[in-house]
Amino acid sequence: MTGSEATPSFRLAYVPGVTPTKWVRIWNERLPDIPLTLVAVSTAEAFGVLRGGDADAGFVRLPVDATDLSAIPLYTETTVVVVPKDHAITAVEEVSAEDLADEIVLHPLDDTLDWERPPGQPAFERPATTADAVELVAAGIGLLVVPQSLARLHHRKDLTYRPVTGTPESRVALSWPEDRTTDLVEDFIGIVRGRTVNSSRGRAQTPAKTKAEPKAKRPDASAARRKPAAGKPAGKNQRTGSGAAKGGSKGGGAKRGKPRGR
Repeated sequence: MTGSEATPSFRLAYVPGVTPTKWVRIWNERLPDIPLTLVAVSTAEAFGVLRGGDADAGFVRLPVDATDLSAIPLYTETTVVVVPKDHAITAVEEVSAEDLADEIVLHPLDDTLDWERPPGQPAFERPATTADAVELVAAGIGLLVVPQSLARLHHRKDLTYRPVTGTPESRVALSWPEDRTTDLVEDFIGIVRGRTVNSSRGRAQTPAKTKAEPKAKRPDASAARRKPAAGKPAGKNQRTGSGAAKGGSKGGGAKRGKPRGR
């Protein structure tokens, strides 16, 4: 494993729709001396960036080719349909894929959903990008089904969206080249998994040795002579307020000597 000292910075790729702000903030708090650089990439080019060494790790959309890339699934997104604000769909809270059967549904070339067959009626041609498709929705050309994060990313005041059931869902994961699982990658994995700062910074390290308990001190011989054990009379050199070794104290205990005869 390459040590963190060999990597002066950490490069984190992320695809559209993913907001890495929270994790970047935690990184800066825990590793202020290791700058983190964000690398915005398209969904299509994300894996090439990781394989080419242009990023140490990245937030991508599944599936991931497990032959050379490792991945930790993080969350699954809600699928929504983007529509004009005056569309009839806005009257309901949720629609199904079947409800879109008579609608023209745009299918951009950079679509992130693994469709067996997209819902609705196909447009005359496919838009190049999701951003282009959103512009067409605003122009009244058709509707667009995307992960919710992309609907938020391309938000417009004249558009809104509703959840769609019966459609594929997009899953986001943290991925990195399996043969380059550096200490800094382990650090970031720990942050993404929610480990605390005391959890070896997320690295797969040998557990630290527990601090040895202090050895019990030997009894002080002089203290033992000064302090009698419970239930035992004091020694000859021990003077106490209660007297007791040879008959008690002078003041209120029994007097010494033989009793006088009457």
